[in-house]
Amino acid sequence: MKIQIINGPNLNLLGKREPDVYGSLPFESHLENLKNKYPYIIFDYYQSNIEGEIINKIHEAGPSCNGIILNAGGYTHTSIAIYDAIKAINTPVIEVHISNVYAREAFRHQSLIANACKGVISGFGIESYRLAIEAIMGM
Repeated sequence: MKIQIINGPNLNLLGKREPDVYGSLPFESHLENLKNKYPYIIFDYYQSNIEGEIINKIHEAGPSCNGIILNAGGYTHTSIAIYDAIKAINTPVIEVHISNVYAREAFRHQSLIANACKGVISGFGIESYRLAIEAIMGM
């Protein structure tokens, strides 16, 4: 099984940015934990602050993996282009968020990509990624 994890803008700052919201460890540390917990899964990890690069990665990963875990960051609330990229592939995409977006600013309450995704996991901290892995394994 192969899972692509894609993190969007500002998620390269995990561990530094608002640790009370996002935690104090960089994502790469969490990724190592996931690799140890699921040694039979091949994880590809990609992070970009650029919308077009995220779209290109969705197109590239779609045919070659069993599922995509996408934390589109701020693009979740603004990107019709990422929505279209998800709709263009057959691979299931799980939208994840570390924080509970519904307990935050009102503009974060709307996801433009959720309708294209198989499911949405929000508010469980970094465990949101593990929950997405479990969901993909169950498909």
